[in-house]
Amino acid sequence: MDNLDKANVQKARADFSSLQTALKLYRIDNFNYPTTEQGLEALVTKSSIAPVPRNFKSSGYIDNLNKDPWGNDYQYMSPGEGKEYDIYSLGADGVSGGEGQNADISVWDQQ
Repeated sequence: MDNLDKANVQKARADFSSLQTALKLYRIDNFNYPTTEQGLEALVTKSSIAPVPRNFKSSGYIDNLNKDPWGNDYQYMSPGEGKEYDIYSLGADGVSGGEGQNADISVWDQQ
């Protein structure tokens, strides 16, 4: 893996950390994580999709959603596979699977 690839992975991990913090705050206020259907956008603006958050912070939980280092949207699933949620990037190619810079990166991957 070259330096650019490593930097991209580090950027994704930093974004994951910020999103995890926002998700924890959302859960404290609303007693659950946003659903897959509500997506990460539910951290920016109050979702009208059930279950509608009852205690949504008026300023939201993050200012905006960043794209992953390759310019794609971060993926979100709740419940996740064996976890309460999953946040992941599909890598440089934007397609599930792959190796090197095309490999998927999950918030739960070993660092």
